[in-house]
Amino acid sequence: MPLTQPQALVDAGSGGWSCLPSSPKYQAVIGEAHVRSRNFGLNSADRPDFSSVPKRHFHEALDANRFLYQHAAPVMETMYEQIANTHSMVALTDSSGLILHSLGDSDFLEKAAQVALMPGVDWSEKSKGTNAVGTALAEEQPIVVHGRDHYLFANQFLACSCTPIFDPYGKVVGALDVTGDERSYHHHTMALVRMSAQMIENHMFANVFPDAVRIHFHSRSEFLGTLVEGIVVFSQDGRFLSANRSAQFQLGQSVNSLRAHTFSSLFGQAISQFFDRLRGSAGKPVLLCLHNGVSVWCQARLRQVNQWLTPGFQVAATPAPSPESVVEEVSSPNRRWEKPSVATAPVAPVTPVGRLASRAGLSGLHYLDTGDPQVSAVLRKLQLVQGRDIPIMILGETGTGKDILAQAIHNDSDRAERPFVSVNCASIPETLIESELFGYEEGAFTGARRKGSVGKIQQANGGTLFLDEIGDMPTQLQARLLRVLQERRVNPLGSNKEYEVDLTIICATNRNLKELIARGQFREDLYYRLNGLVVRLPALRVRTDFEVVARKILASLCERGNQIDISPEVMALFKRYPWPGNFRQLHNLMRTAVAMVGCEGCIEVSHLPDDFLDEVMAPPTEESSVDGGWSQAVPLAAPVVPLPHAGGHPVPQAVADADRAAPSARGAAAKLEDMTLQAMADALRRCHGNVSAAAKALGVSRNTIYRKKDQLPPDVWA
Repeated sequence: MPLTQPQALVDAGSGGWSCLPSSPKYQAVIGEAHVRSRNFGLNSADRPDFSSVPKRHFHEALDANRFLYQHAAPVMETMYEQIANTHSMVALTDSSGLILHSLGDSDFLEKAAQVALMPGVDWSEKSKGTNAVGTALAEEQPIVVHGRDHYLFANQFLACSCTPIFDPYGKVVGALDVTGDERSYHHHTMALVRMSAQMIENHMFANVFPDAVRIHFHSRSEFLGTLVEGIVVFSQDGRFLSANRSAQFQLGQSVNSLRAHTFSSLFGQAISQFFDRLRGSAGKPVLLCLHNGVSVWCQARLRQVNQWLTPGFQVAATPAPSPESVVEEVSSPNRRWEKPSVATAPVAPVTPVGRLASRAGLSGLHYLDTGDPQVSAVLRKLQLVQGRDIPIMILGETGTGKDILAQAIHNDSDRAERPFVSVNCASIPETLIESELFGYEEGAFTGARRKGSVGKIQQANGGTLFLDEIGDMPTQLQARLLRVLQERRVNPLGSNKEYEVDLTIICATNRNLKELIARGQFREDLYYRLNGLVVRLPALRVRTDFEVVARKILASLCERGNQIDISPEVMALFKRYPWPGNFRQLHNLMRTAVAMVGCEGCIEVSHLPDDFLDEVMAPPTEESSVDGGWSQAVPLAAPVVPLPHAGGHPVPQAVADADRAAPSARGAAAKLEDMTLQAMADALRRCHGNVSAAAKALGVSRNTIYRKKDQLPPDVWA
């Protein structure tokens, strides 16, 4: 796994203790763990205890650890994406070592099941002897247990990296573990585990202390807003409440010893003086000196829910944002304090349309669950992170419904009655996208409206901003967007005033952002700010619920009272077509067919558009078998009967045989960029270089073609 972490993170997680197997400290810990294992009456040659706890007890444990599970599950999903296909698994346990949840490669999960490494099984030292989970919980320190260091011989094919998870009060509530084959162990695994555990702990902080003063600090200002920053929580009068692991390390004290302190004893001045300094800092961090003489940069956040605030001010309706977001929100006991030259963007009013949208069955996540297992898995992930202020990135081919999913996420969230603002980064010309996003003041540029214009970011204040086709955003604007996401403030063009904004970010793209990063076309720091949870929508051709989806689309197109069905011949044809345009293409085709059928009847092959039937009749070529012709079709469950002639268009045998000849769609998807360029080149040649005509023929904006100008052959402009 090509993953590296700052040494500060390694040190902050364990007080500087090295968990490497070669260290003397490690050997001593393993030796003590073996002694405890023998004292528990275990023999190293014992067969592992495969029994799991009764189902009722397991569900009770899940209920008792729901707070831990809700914060850990999204992090585990992201974590697993980093170790996928490495013959490994991720596991979450409670404080006793009972496995609550696991994710892993199917091949390794089978091996793990042989030693009962699965949910519902106890992996404490008392049950399994020396192992990473049990020993990390016993020592309350992160540890790697590699191969023969396991007490039981049966477990010695494993290499396990585990760290305990502490709640905001300093108590161990569980453990996070990555286990794999000991032959493929990588020393970076522990850094990933500890980073993920610290992320879980920081997220729990935000929920346990939503209304307290949180001080974010680090000796280097660039580490503010990252996982390695220290977070200390105080009451409004300066009494110490709690501190995360990084803060304990930097302060040199445990949570128990810090309980005797106040803000002034730790930071050398009264908390009221600190607030005064923040007011004059224009949003920049303030330099303070710790009690141990170390200088640190500090920012503060206070989320106060006060129903008596003046209308127009934002009141937090959701848990406090995660510690990664660097926003300074300092309040007096009775009102919110506004920093000089930083205004609060008014929260958009709740509209009747917003209320209706949030209640519409067509726009909820539950409506989108139509039986496809890939889609169901995506929806489960999204439900786990609801209300957590975690940015969501939706991947998928064009037309797979990324915008519909984004709307459904918003409508099922606590912000459902606030604005949902969608911005298609590919359809807005580069010269206008900056003013569209950030807004502008009167006179900001030639042709600007009188009184200026509010940008999409401010319009989304209090709600959700959906950035569609984020991969097409010009690179010069990516830095401005990153600053907005980090500071939650927007500065319109031509204005010297900043407006605070509170919004949730959802973005979508059909492009490979990591490839764009490698080519210098997308900022890596923006990518990691946006990909809190990454989900991928499957293409229509690989979905197993095609018939259900098609009938739902048909029902939405039929006027009230109309009864229109799809003939078996047409449905069989639909199932074998590769649908390069996905749902967008299917929707448009069925809308035409419904119009041709009339009020009642059945969609037959004769009702389908000629261009669609021409594609069906075209035999697969050697080129299409590689570049995404019929090879993209994926066989579905039902066998196909030979289709009759209809409307003068015989249905070719190639359609019926497509599923048998189809390779995986993954190879075709890898060449999507080449197909796009080829389609643009062909359209431009047909239109003799007329970009407007070519864009219209392709159904894209002119700006999309202009962005590919350098990649297109020179003869297309003739």
